[in-house]
Amino acid sequence: MSETQPQGTYQVRFDWGVAGFQALASGADVVVLADALPPAGSPDAAALVRRPLSGHRVIRADLGNRTAVAEWVMARQTETGARFSVAVIAIGERRQDGSARWGMEDLLVAGAVVDALTELGIDHCSPEAAAASAAFVGLKRALRHLLAASETGLALAAAGQRDVVSASTVLDHSRDVPEVGEFAFPA
Repeated sequence: MSETQPQGTYQVRFDWGVAGFQALASGADVVVLADALPPAGSPDAAALVRRPLSGHRVIRADLGNRTAVAEWVMARQTETGARFSVAVIAIGERRQDGSARWGMEDLLVAGAVVDALTELGIDHCSPEAAAASAAFVGLKRALRHLLAASETGLALAAAGQRDVVSASTVLDHSRDVPEVGEFAFPA
């Protein structure tokens, strides 16, 4: 495996944040940005890395549209008549000091997307993607609690947005698969 194409032999790949996007996007037919919850607090422009996504086909996923995203990928694969490679990127969050923070809730969304892809038969997953899927499958029954108890969930609840956190835990309630042209990654 080369430094420029990590996980390149796998159809479904997984990584984190802007560095993961940079590592996997060029070798993928589509990039799926896994983002469970809105950022807690007001966004600080200095702590975000704005990345124009032109040149890459990018869609956004959460727990609510994970199956719709997998079906969208399957439809593109059917249209092309060839293997359609997918890079799933967990967005992550940021700490009070502005540094990037691993967001457990985004790992669960990434795993939910990989699990939905696997259910449709797109299962040539990198070890990283398989581990994300296993995390989701193993913790699926605890989603409501885990998202509410996460750092981001607690911060949103403290800001009076407990209903946003609760709504974010509902699986497969949306058929929307939004395409993204620019995204602000936590620094």
